[in-house]
Amino acid sequence: MRIGLLTEGGYPYAVGEGWRWCDRLVRGLTQHEFEVYALSRSADQEQQHRLALPPQVRAVRTAPLWAPEDDGRSHRRSTRKRFVGHYRALAVGLCTDSADRFADGLYGLAQLAREEGGLYAALRSEVAVRALESACHAPGALPGVHAAQVPDLLVFADLLERALRPLSLDWYDSLGEVDICHAASGGVAALPGLLAKRFFGVPLLVTEYGVQLRAHHLGSAEHPDALSAPVRALLAGFHGRLAAEIYRQADLLTPGNGHARRWQERGGAPRAKLRTVHPGVEADRFATVGEAADQGDPHTLVWVGRVEPAKDLIGLLHAFAEVRRQHPEARLRIFAAPTHGPQSPTYLSHCRALAAQLFPDEAVDATAVGENPVTFEEIGGPDAPEAADAYASGRVVVLSSVVEGFPVSLVEAMFCARATVSTDVGAVCEVIGGTGLVVPPRNPRAFAHTCLALLHDPARAQRLGAAARARALELFSVEQNLAAFRGMYLELISHSPVRRDTLDETPFAHPPEASVPGRWTAGAPDWAPNPEATV
Repeated sequence: MRIGLLTEGGYPYAVGEGWRWCDRLVRGLTQHEFEVYALSRSADQEQQHRLALPPQVRAVRTAPLWAPEDDGRSHRRSTRKRFVGHYRALAVGLCTDSADRFADGLYGLAQLAREEGGLYAALRSEVAVRALESACHAPGALPGVHAAQVPDLLVFADLLERALRPLSLDWYDSLGEVDICHAASGGVAALPGLLAKRFFGVPLLVTEYGVQLRAHHLGSAEHPDALSAPVRALLAGFHGRLAAEIYRQADLLTPGNGHARRWQERGGAPRAKLRTVHPGVEADRFATVGEAADQGDPHTLVWVGRVEPAKDLIGLLHAFAEVRRQHPEARLRIFAAPTHGPQSPTYLSHCRALAAQLFPDEAVDATAVGENPVTFEEIGGPDAPEAADAYASGRVVVLSSVVEGFPVSLVEAMFCARATVSTDVGAVCEVIGGTGLVVPPRNPRAFAHTCLALLHDPARAQRLGAAARARALELFSVEQNLAAFRGMYLELISHSPVRRDTLDETPFAHPPEASVPGRWTAGAPDWAPNPEATV
């Protein structure tokens, strides 16, 4: 069958959160044909390395969400009148939390964009800003939007045009011919699939390993000064209403874990549509370490991940100070994965300074060179060319996050047969089950005592590591991920009506036996009944 794979900010480029699982999905389901429809977030993404695509990817179409678009088109008076009505309905829906008004406005704008060939200029026009202003003061408007001033409305109108840019794309003739639309995330990435379902009846499958609505709320909380409070309130209303409409219209929703599933349910997703599918991790990459007799340095704790504030390395360093007081031989090795976030260098420098302050270089005697028990290294460096090498360097792997979705680093540690100490955030408990130890977040003392329990009991750490590897092989392999999506594709197509254009030929123009390979049918002309024949 033909699958339309919808992405935003990732595949087919080697950037973003979801490109790895998209690549594994496309390469693993070789019996299907894929057409990739990718929305790019920045010029930097488009300049990144583009993946070599397998032959089952028959087409790739891309569109930017970052570049200003203005087709310079003017519309007839009747078109402008229709636009104002639909845009006002959309604006009132997101300002008053009215799902029906929002949906009416969204689909009305989409239909108008199809007829007119795009609405780039109209979505940034003065009448759009006036409609937003009117909606912000409509009866029942949400409290946060009342204070919106003209500068706020101009900023939001620009952001809304970019979010609604899929309405003006020329993708839909080809998207209407696929068998299934599979959105690799919610939010704007799923919007083309939502319209393909609306206009052509194409089944829609939405996968969310990181819930876009949650990501929006977290991003607003982490950068409160980037946008004004009214703009953040308007964006929250739009993303909330869009998520609810996607959840309502999608045929199936596949959260990557129970934590994401709960977010989707809060956003209005019906439970009957939900199928939890854990991300697949390539077990072969960690097989050598997981099956080795050497379980790593018994005195070393290992942390692997992106260096950012949500990982709470500050709390981890304070916890390790307590570990060192009771276990002087302990070491902490921090392996940073590549990241492009603006806060990463600053946060890493802060962590290095704190480590130097808490743990001055120590020497065994007067002739030895002092060294710090905490080291900051990189995946891909000389001591850890691959992630598996980082996990192999210690017996216990730690995760100190205060915010987490699906903890991939924990799954990788489990494949490496390592015992883990983690904070109880996101899907951590769901992932490790009973094969690791969990403590509350932001509690360095509890974290330190739990690490000490494993450092002082190597046999327990080994038992937990063996159980963790068995659990990972059962639940988090690439094979189980592919099998789940293979089954859902068949489920969706079995419940969807066959979409067939009107034929100009008789129903029996191509009898079934004409498709049988072999010398009997090779080169034979199509058979058609003689209308003048009599029975």
